[in-house]
Amino acid sequence: MLESLRPDPTFHPSAKLAMEAPPERLAYTALLSPDGSRPDALAVVDVDPASEAYGKVLYRLDMPYRGDEFHHFGWNACSSALSPMSGHSFLRRRYLIIPGIRSSRIYVIDTQPNPARPTIHKVIEPEEVFKKTGYSRPHTVHCGPEGIYVSTLGGGGKDGTDGPPGIFLMDCQTFDVIGRWEIERGPQKLHYDFWWNLPRDYMVSSEWGLPPQFENGLDAEGLLANKYGHAIHFWNLRERRHVQTLDLGANHQMALELRPAHDPTKEYGFLGVVVDTTNLEGSIWTWYRENGQFKIAKTAVIPPEPAPADQLPPLLQGFGAAPPLISDIDLSLDDRFLYVACWGTGELRQYDVSDPLHPKLTGSVRAGGVAKHTPRASGKPFGGGPQMTEISRDGKRVYFSNSLYSSWDKQFYPEGVPGLQLMAHVGPNGGLTLDPKFEVEFGAEYASHQIRLEGGDCSTDSFCYPSA
Repeated sequence: MLESLRPDPTFHPSAKLAMEAPPERLAYTALLSPDGSRPDALAVVDVDPASEAYGKVLYRLDMPYRGDEFHHFGWNACSSALSPMSGHSFLRRRYLIIPGIRSSRIYVIDTQPNPARPTIHKVIEPEEVFKKTGYSRPHTVHCGPEGIYVSTLGGGGKDGTDGPPGIFLMDCQTFDVIGRWEIERGPQKLHYDFWWNLPRDYMVSSEWGLPPQFENGLDAEGLLANKYGHAIHFWNLRERRHVQTLDLGANHQMALELRPAHDPTKEYGFLGVVVDTTNLEGSIWTWYRENGQFKIAKTAVIPPEPAPADQLPPLLQGFGAAPPLISDIDLSLDDRFLYVACWGTGELRQYDVSDPLHPKLTGSVRAGGVAKHTPRASGKPFGGGPQMTEISRDGKRVYFSNSLYSSWDKQFYPEGVPGLQLMAHVGPNGGLTLDPKFEVEFGAEYASHQIRLEGGDCSTDSFCYPSA
C-alpha cells in the first residue's frame, strides 16, 4: 500500500493549482441495469479529443451481482490528504468506491496498473455495513482527512427506517468499515449529501427522504404533504457534533446537492432544492456564515414549463406543467460558475456566482425533458434530461448523464431513459455549447449516472489552502 512517501501529484493544495493540471483523458461512468436483469457496471470513456476513440466506451467492468443500483461514487483519496488533520499524505488516487444504494453492497475498484481496464479489488457485503454502522443504502462517497466518508439514505431494519441515516467511515488502506461518524447527532433525522470546509472545521449536510419515500418511486402524496427533507445541518467537523439547523420551509421539498466554495477562505456554498410544492419551482440557495452563525437565502428560482397534458406523464398531467426538478448542481474550481441540472425540463443552466448572493444566468443547453424531448446536437433523441454533472478541472468542459433513479425514471420518462453521456464546452466568459462529437451511448440496457474524471475533478477534491 505504501507506494510512495510523497504525495500523489494529482493532489493539489489549492483549486488554482488544480486548474493548471493536465486535462483529463478518461472518465469513469456508473451504469445501472434498470430492470435488474444484469449486473451494474463501470464504463471507461475516452475523453481525449486527440484520440481516435474520443467519445467511445473503451471498456466496461461488469459486477458479479445484480440489483445493486449504482448511483453516486467517488475516489478513495484526494487533496484532503494534504490537510494538517491527515496522516495519509502517502495515499494514491487509485481506487473508486462504488456503493449500491439498493443492495447496500460496496465495490472497491482498482484503476491501476491500467486506468483504462480497472478491476474489482474488494467487495464489502451489506452485512458488514449493517453490523458496524446500523445504516443502509450508502449513497455519497467523499475522500476526507480521516479516511473515506460515506453518507447513507437509510437506517437499520429491512425498510431502512429503524433509526435515522447518517455518515460512516471506511479505512482508506484496508477499506474496512470503521463505524458511524456522528457523535452528537442533534435533531438530524434525514440525510442526503454532505461536504465541508477543512480549515474552518465545519461540515454541512442535506436531506432527501427515507427508503420508502424513494425506492419504489416518488411518493406524490407524501410530496404534496411536504414529507420530504427541507433543511440543511451544520456540524463541528473535528468533534463530529451537530451545531445548527437551517429549515428552508416545508414547501421547499428535497434539499439535495451541496457545493461549498473551493477557496477555504470563502465561508459560503450552494444548495439545490428539487421543487417548491406551492408553484413547482426549483431553486438555488446560498448559505454563508456571519458573526459565527450560518444563514441561508434563496438566490435563484427556475420556473416550471407549461405543457399540454398529453405531453406529460400521468404523474404530472394534473399540474399542466413540467417542473425543472433540480437533480444536481456543480461548482467550477474558480468558484465562478455554478451548473444546475434541470432533469424535468431537460436543461443544463450555467450561473455566474462571482457574487454568491446574486447568481446571474449566463448559459444554457437543452437535451431531453419531460415535455420537450429536445434532441442532442447530432439530432438523435435524448431520453431523460441532464442529471449528474462533472466539470473538468480547468472549467472548460461540463459532462453530464441522463438517468436519475430507476423507479423515478419510469414515472417521469415512461418511454425509457437509455444510457447517454454528453459534454458541453464552456466559453471564456461563460456560455455553453454541446459537443456534437461527444455523445456516448451505453445502450438501452443501461442507465447512466455519476461521472468521475481521471486525476480528480471539481466534485471529488477538498482543497486545504487558499490560492495566492
